[in-house]
Amino acid sequence: MDDMTLNYHLMHPGEDSLPGDPNAAFYLDGVYHLHYIIKQQWQGKESFCFIHVTSPDMLHWTWQPTKLQPSFTGHGMYSGTGFMTKEGQPAVIYHGQASDRNQIAIAENPQLSDWQKPYAVEVKNPNGSEVKMYHWDPDCFLIDDTYYAISGGPQPPIFKSDNLKNWTLIGDFMHHHLPDTTIGEDISCPNFFRLGDRWMLLCISHPLGCRYYIGDWDAKAEQFVPEVHGRMNWRRDEQPLFGLFQRTDFFAPESVLTADGRRVMWAWLTSAGPDDALLNKTIQSMPRELSLASDGTLRIKPLAELEEQRFDGVTLTDVTISNPIVKHGYGTPMPPTGAPNLQRIVDFDGDAVEIRITVPRNQAARKLFGFTLFGDSTDGGLSIVFRPETGTLRVGTTEAPFAVADLPDDEDVELRIFIDKYLVEVFVNDRQALLGVHLDCTANQGLDAFTVGTKTTITQLDIWHLNPTNQGFLDAQKNRVWEPNENT
Repeated sequence: MDDMTLNYHLMHPGEDSLPGDPNAAFYLDGVYHLHYIIKQQWQGKESFCFIHVTSPDMLHWTWQPTKLQPSFTGHGMYSGTGFMTKEGQPAVIYHGQASDRNQIAIAENPQLSDWQKPYAVEVKNPNGSEVKMYHWDPDCFLIDDTYYAISGGPQPPIFKSDNLKNWTLIGDFMHHHLPDTTIGEDISCPNFFRLGDRWMLLCISHPLGCRYYIGDWDAKAEQFVPEVHGRMNWRRDEQPLFGLFQRTDFFAPESVLTADGRRVMWAWLTSAGPDDALLNKTIQSMPRELSLASDGTLRIKPLAELEEQRFDGVTLTDVTISNPIVKHGYGTPMPPTGAPNLQRIVDFDGDAVEIRITVPRNQAARKLFGFTLFGDSTDGGLSIVFRPETGTLRVGTTEAPFAVADLPDDEDVELRIFIDKYLVEVFVNDRQALLGVHLDCTANQGLDAFTVGTKTTITQLDIWHLNPTNQGFLDAQKNRVWEPNENT
């Protein structure tokens, strides 16, 4: 098994390739379907297709023969989404590479093993004239008996149809822009859906990565009215402020509605890791469950089905980080790199691990403290740091907003850490999620902790090993059933 092969993250079983955008997700007849883009050669030129995988639980994936490819469509396939027609047929809308149009293809069956030939989305003005618009990453959604579609770009247009063939331009999809968005960002890889009693737009901007809006649908204006904008991608210290594949570790999202009504998303992990080590590996994030809290803010949780992979659980209680950093010495490393300020909490033997740490609210308040994975005296490892002075959580050199002070007084800090070899995903209180990469992950498999100013007590620490879910990946490396046709 290749050292880069992960245990429970979805990744491409073939050679290096990009892009890796997840696309066209469905739940059909008890089966989850997901597609992702890879580059292929077609008629001697570079083109792109949709690889198709299926799963009973969004963890154990099986690769299917590739149907949505240039030898069938007549063009390459860039990003889009999946949706259901009024007649209950699965369909995809996507951008046809080099076709200068977005395209729609409708499946012949719920197995997605056969498709009708795609056709171009032609949009007219109300007077019947042709619309001059930017044809790019589209999304299609059904409200009542009307199909609406948007096309990506700096100012996405929205258009409608009652039959998926005749489309009429309405105008701008977004009622207005929000102040924490940047001029120069686009709205691409859009996925628009109901979340609770609101609407959510999950999308990217190419230079700043995955993000979302929460707001309302104005039925009269036929327009999205955003109220909240949030980021899901966060810059590492070594990355520039702005730029595709330069600071877009979490990118190109896609989501599906599960059998029991949960909204689950994936994102392509593009530039995560040093020197673009993962860029060509087509690795998807852990599935994340999205929901709205009673106050309307977004909640982000690890996929519940991952708990079924746990085994050999160990629980520690009342663990005290007992050697706080109290000196302000010049050159003192932070996080510390060794004893006594860095304290070993637990060793773990294995490369698929979940750790859950509970720290009482009063122990975490105003506290600069954290944890280190894989660290030793020569390698600082991957740190996870709570920073009250900035109101952020730091994983490696990536920081995202999270402040203990913002939690309700009766809510403890709950940190969940998922280790899959060199890839680490961190969730805190269902309010924030970050990822980190540490390629030297085998030399020191342990969790260390540190605290500044005073001791910190961990009420409970749970650690489990996780069964791998990658047998389908290993099979697909050999049978290559997914391999697209390069010639026809």
